[in-house]
Amino acid sequence: MKRKWNSFPDPASGDDGEPLGAEFEVFLNFGGPDTCLSFTDCLYHAMDRAGVRIFRDEEEIRKGEEIGGELLRAIDNSKVYVIVFSRDYVSSSWCLCELVHIVERYRGSSGKVILPIFYGVGALDVELQTGLYDEALKKHEDRFGSDVVRRWKDALIEVSRIEGWDLKDKGEGAVIKHIVEEVLTRLKRRQRNLPERLIRIHDHLKDVTNLLQEGSPDVRFIVIHGMGGIGKTTLAEAVFNQISHQFSGHSFLSNVRESSQEDKIRDLQWRLLSDILEFRPARIYDTNDGVNMLKERFRHKKVLIVLDDVDNRNQLMTLAGKRNWFGPGSRIIITTRDIRFLSINKGRPRDSDCIQHKEFYIYEMKEMPSHHALELFSEHAFRTDTPPTDYFIIATKIVKTTGGLPLALKVIGSSLHYKSLSVWEDMLEKLMKMPLRGVHDILMISYEMLEYEQKQIFLDIACHMAGEKIDDAILMWKSCEFFPNLSIDVLINMSLIRVRYHEELWMHDQLRDLGKEIVRRESIQFSGKRSRLWCPRSAMEVICRKRGTEEIVALKLDGLSKSHKFTPEEFSKLEYLRFLKLNRGNFVGDFEDLFHELRWLSWHHCPSQFQATNFCPSKLVVLKISESDITNDWDGWSQIMGTSNLKVLSLVNCKSLIKMPGLSLCSTLERLVFKDCESLVEIDPSIGNQKHLQYLEISRCNRLGSLLKEASTDISPCVVPQFLPNSMGNLEFLTNLKMENLALFELPEFIGKLKSLLTLELGGTKMTGLPHSIGDLKMLRKMSLSMVPIKKLPDSLGGLEFLIELNLENTDITELPACIGKLKGLEILRLVGSAIRELPKAIGMLENLKRLDTSHCRNLKGEIPSEIGGLCFLRTLDLSCSKIRRLPTTMNQLSHLQKLHLNECDKLEQLPELPMSLKVLEFPPRLLWKAPNLSYLNSLVNLHASDDTPRTLQYFLQAPKIEWIEELSSLESLMLVIRFVKFPPINLATLSQLRDLEITCVNPLSLMGLPSSLEKLSLFDVMSPMERSLFSNLTNLSNLDLCNCRLREVNFDIVLGEQLVKLHSLAVSDGEYLERLKVSRLKGLLSLRVTDCPKLPEIRGVEKLGSLEALSIYKCSCFERLPDLSELKNLRLLSLSDCPLLNLPNLQLQDQCFLTFARCGNSPYFLGFYKKWKDTYGRSGDEINSQL
Repeated sequence: MKRKWNSFPDPASGDDGEPLGAEFEVFLNFGGPDTCLSFTDCLYHAMDRAGVRIFRDEEEIRKGEEIGGELLRAIDNSKVYVIVFSRDYVSSSWCLCELVHIVERYRGSSGKVILPIFYGVGALDVELQTGLYDEALKKHEDRFGSDVVRRWKDALIEVSRIEGWDLKDKGEGAVIKHIVEEVLTRLKRRQRNLPERLIRIHDHLKDVTNLLQEGSPDVRFIVIHGMGGIGKTTLAEAVFNQISHQFSGHSFLSNVRESSQEDKIRDLQWRLLSDILEFRPARIYDTNDGVNMLKERFRHKKVLIVLDDVDNRNQLMTLAGKRNWFGPGSRIIITTRDIRFLSINKGRPRDSDCIQHKEFYIYEMKEMPSHHALELFSEHAFRTDTPPTDYFIIATKIVKTTGGLPLALKVIGSSLHYKSLSVWEDMLEKLMKMPLRGVHDILMISYEMLEYEQKQIFLDIACHMAGEKIDDAILMWKSCEFFPNLSIDVLINMSLIRVRYHEELWMHDQLRDLGKEIVRRESIQFSGKRSRLWCPRSAMEVICRKRGTEEIVALKLDGLSKSHKFTPEEFSKLEYLRFLKLNRGNFVGDFEDLFHELRWLSWHHCPSQFQATNFCPSKLVVLKISESDITNDWDGWSQIMGTSNLKVLSLVNCKSLIKMPGLSLCSTLERLVFKDCESLVEIDPSIGNQKHLQYLEISRCNRLGSLLKEASTDISPCVVPQFLPNSMGNLEFLTNLKMENLALFELPEFIGKLKSLLTLELGGTKMTGLPHSIGDLKMLRKMSLSMVPIKKLPDSLGGLEFLIELNLENTDITELPACIGKLKGLEILRLVGSAIRELPKAIGMLENLKRLDTSHCRNLKGEIPSEIGGLCFLRTLDLSCSKIRRLPTTMNQLSHLQKLHLNECDKLEQLPELPMSLKVLEFPPRLLWKAPNLSYLNSLVNLHASDDTPRTLQYFLQAPKIEWIEELSSLESLMLVIRFVKFPPINLATLSQLRDLEITCVNPLSLMGLPSSLEKLSLFDVMSPMERSLFSNLTNLSNLDLCNCRLREVNFDIVLGEQLVKLHSLAVSDGEYLERLKVSRLKGLLSLRVTDCPKLPEIRGVEKLGSLEALSIYKCSCFERLPDLSELKNLRLLSLSDCPLLNLPNLQLQDQCFLTFARCGNSPYFLGFYKKWKDTYGRSGDEINSQL
């Protein structure tokens, strides 16, 4: 949010103020005519095709000598700045002004990135070491003065020292590709998937958030502990989703407990580095090497790390051993069932002698209170909030036996869904007999209800199959005659398993432990007599000592550090082995008459030489090979595939595979996957003989088709290279076709022959059109063309009458054909960032549409057709960042609409009557002068109307009517920010659910009341003194921001006093006239930030804030002094920037305080302080992060 006219927001507060729907992600800065029509233009379109929301300014929007409006917002909201330096770069004063503001944003926010490109110049030229830019800068100095040019030079020098790309002697195309890849990596986001409805999660979330203490600069370890199934992971995921955007890097490591082996810990260390640094780090040789890399790379970064399900000290010590591994403000969240390995007690946190003297903040998750437990149980047993009357008493009794354990509530409730009352009574009788035997005994009841085949599948998932593709597993179980479709349906309905993410099997760790305990009890003393072995060391011991028995059906030899030569003798007794997973290793010898029952073989790091003979697993169904150097001539093909009944072949990251292995040996395939096989150049025509093939995936095989492309240049420039053999048209049973990120320029006409196709995914290909035969895919349910440069959809598209989801994000499509209205089954239509110009009237014929997203469609103009009112099932409509002018009056007919996004629709003229079902509404605030009374929207939870561009005179002469907001009793978040607009008096105390309020408050007296529920309050453009009565009711307020204040004095001692005991964070920014600021009575304050107050000489009373942990003062040009801060025992961070008059003769700080300063003048007083600080504390410039 911009705070004042023609100026930039505070660098330090940029991340907190960015809107969630920021219009641009990347800002492209360039100057001079020598690149704008060549390299820069190609770079812009490459990023645009990749789906990046990139801003490139045009000459016509450059007016005057100062930057504002759209340019300002683009720089503010962008995360990545791409700067193209050329020989004529400094000829443009405009782009030099942009550069200064970019550098200011970069300095003040850990989330911003600068990527410099040196086009025809070198870094030394930009660093002003060679004189290349001297003449142009001299001309600028004559025109603008030495002070302005000095700032430009400083910015040039600073950016020149950032690592970037030098195009000297390099192909532009290759460099552009690398730049786009780097930008996409920098923009990567990670969110955890959570159920839509989480009972009682908000209470836990609030408690943990209080422990995290947002704004506190110390490094904190938060431990969430409790028994299995209590909801620790769900809570950690909710916290992660809520706060991850506040950190410069974040990572969520799941199921750490399963990673005790050396190589698994090493994998987690690599994952941490990859997630947080956002690039593929170097190889980690051992865990000690990983520890050193973590410490070196993270010690200056503010990071958020979640270590989920930690159960031993070594895991913690190798992933997050000490606080000094991480930069100020970092947060490490640990979930665990048992805190004994931390050597700390429950209750009050304290330093631990056993874990490097770290301070742990402990949060124990307790069982649910009875009323919440009954609600959760009812959700699963009855699919309602409360039981029916005739089931209420018995439901209450059953809930009582579960002890309020969420997992037990879900499992038992799901098991009783649609069951008769007599079954409920039997269940209660069983539960009553074992009230103290623990959750395993409770869950065991559900296991005992399963049939034999269902138990086998349950144990397979618990021990080996969690994380595998469900369709692959079904084929294996079908071969074992376990009736998997029926069994899986039972397991899902009983809440024993779930299918998550990319169709992968998932089981709660408590249930997995139950399954493993069942297997362990098969033979407590002799592991060779158990049905399943999942621990690599135990499994290797059984194999190497030839202790295997016919009881073993599943074996995992995974995570081994050394290769092993497996002999026939070692497997001779494993007659019924059906699942085998290997990591490295090889088979040596004659394996005749072995592996007759083997159904699944997964081989990671499979060697290029196959040394076994007569290796003929005749019942093999699934073969997965990954990270291997095998070729199409590998000897294993003929032996494994020649005699098997293979259904699944998955080849992932087989970098030496040039051609598809001959499939003539095996005609039974149903699923075929080639992924990241970077040398693959040809698809064998024999693929057309796979009459049973249902799933085909070919993704990220970069060379596929490259030979054809080269050959086509010798034939005709009009010939489109094609690597898909026509025989693929014979795949009559194919239901899923995924070809993404390939050099696919044209989809062949034979695509129409694939009559059984349900899903077609073509994202990231090079196609510019679709064949007419696409309309013949009558059974198609989902089609994705994301980031495909397609310009037009064929009329035959209307033949896809069963299509449910159509993804056209970031395509070049300018209009939808009229036949779109024939897609009667369509539920989701995604047009984000496309070139669409208008929505057709036929859109109203999509009677089942639930989500329509046209956000960031900058060419979408004019009116939304009235026919949209016919979309009676529409739930989400996103028109944000478009140029639409009018919404139809039929909008009120959208009876199921819950979310309407109209933010930054600058051309929108008015709001029509809206449906009462709305929960989220975002719209341009100027419509407040035209909007009708919206008080009827009594379901509204979020209402956002904000704008930082200057208003025309008419908006200052008349106040908008907003009193209707007082009646929105469900509102939790309200944003009304319009610069310097005087709102009429309003009483928001009626909004009892309101937690977050951002509002322009020219006259504080206009806020007649605020609710006690308020936790965050941001006041903009305050011009009149604030009274204590304004804050008297805010007992839960934790964050207060005063933005663009026009007062000369703010005395928080009078305004707030000591009444706001929960106030932890105070920020004052853009106080152009502020001369006096007093804060001595804010005893609970943890963070104080003062920014861009050019007349403020000091902060009075700051030395009395005994709880203060962070003090930041930025861009206060008249700031002269700080008092003695030695009594602030909790101060961890003092950050000073751009305070040229600062004088620190007597400043005293605690030893643990981290000091950072930049551009605070060269006065003898400050230089003397700097020398004294280094001499006293022996700290280097790096440790105190100084920049004079």
